[in-house]
Amino acid sequence: MNSIAESLALIGRGADEILKVEELEKRLASGRPLRVKAGFDPTAPDLHLGHTVLLNKLRQFQDLGHQVIFLIGDFTGMIGDPTGKNATRKPLTREDVLANARTYEEQVFKVLDRQRTEVRFNSEWFGKMSAADMIRLAGQHTVARMLERDDFAKRYAAQQSIAIHEFLYPLVQGYDSVALDADVELGGTDQKFNLLMGRGLQEHYGQAPQVVLTMPLLEGLDGVAKMSKSLGNYIGISEPAIDIVTKTMKIGDGLMWRWIELLSFDIGASEACSLRAEVEAGALNPREIKLRLARELATRFHDSAAAEQAVAGWQAVVTGQGDTGLLPLQQISIPREGLRIAALLTAAGLTPSNSEANRKLKERAVRIDGEVVDDAQRVFAPGFEGVLQVGKRNFARLQLLATP
Repeated sequence: MNSIAESLALIGRGADEILKVEELEKRLASGRPLRVKAGFDPTAPDLHLGHTVLLNKLRQFQDLGHQVIFLIGDFTGMIGDPTGKNATRKPLTREDVLANARTYEEQVFKVLDRQRTEVRFNSEWFGKMSAADMIRLAGQHTVARMLERDDFAKRYAAQQSIAIHEFLYPLVQGYDSVALDADVELGGTDQKFNLLMGRGLQEHYGQAPQVVLTMPLLEGLDGVAKMSKSLGNYIGISEPAIDIVTKTMKIGDGLMWRWIELLSFDIGASEACSLRAEVEAGALNPREIKLRLARELATRFHDSAAAEQAVAGWQAVVTGQGDTGLLPLQQISIPREGLRIAALLTAAGLTPSNSEANRKLKERAVRIDGEVVDDAQRVFAPGFEGVLQVGKRNFARLQLLATP
């Protein structure tokens, strides 16, 4: 059994804001399982670590005995969330939304407890709404109130178009909380306006307003921008274990602590503080902690065997000790006459361009099976198999095939 204080401490870990804490404390004190909701629009087929910030918090609620509602916005996904956008989004087709939704259902249980998860689709209630019902819902807010949203205000000031259906999005998301009678709703800090809309609409419909909990937006691999597939700075939760390990090991030491706070279950808040003190005192290499996080993430989204194999493969390349054959084999088709090393490094995704590959060769930062290579004229023929490495963190085990 957790005390109220312990529950609040766990729920508050990593959270940006809780509105209102006293309401949450009162509901926790009631002793009944709370209905905790988070909505995800299926706008892309795969989830990445940025999405799991909310999933992890939902799992913590489950571990405290509460009921989680994983809401798939198959209706709102066709509108397109305007949050943070400077132009109207192209609506997805019903077929796209449903295909993406199916993959979400498969992926979320890598984090959530299936027994304490209620998967819902907001087309359940919006699909039954008449035009008159939607007009009545739209009457609950004014254009002036909508223009208080920062992204709408900026677009309006810049004379950029705002489609009428975009104004409906916050109302529709807010009404989801009414339909589900939510006690708590989670969202990113950029969703605060929409989450508060849910509180207002619940009051209008005679329900107790939900507690709003916002979580920070997870920075991607670059440590600057929000994790996003469009920016390429993400780790997908369906990626191979070796990719999860190698990408996690690439993040900066400063970003590591942020990831631990928002992504780790194994490293609690107090232990993270102790580890950070050891690192700052020079008593502990941050690489060891990062490897621990990488192993945890690979285990969560695969299993312990796959994680250990990935870690062993990574260590074999980085330390030069161990079996690099543990790395997954990436097959690349090349012309029968072969390919120069710069082009091969780029084709393997180890460098962004041939010019960058040539620069790395001049810096003697390129290795093949552990041996430094600086000959830019070297050509690789079909049939080659080995580990190419650029710097300490970028590597791949390749097998070259002849283009048919």
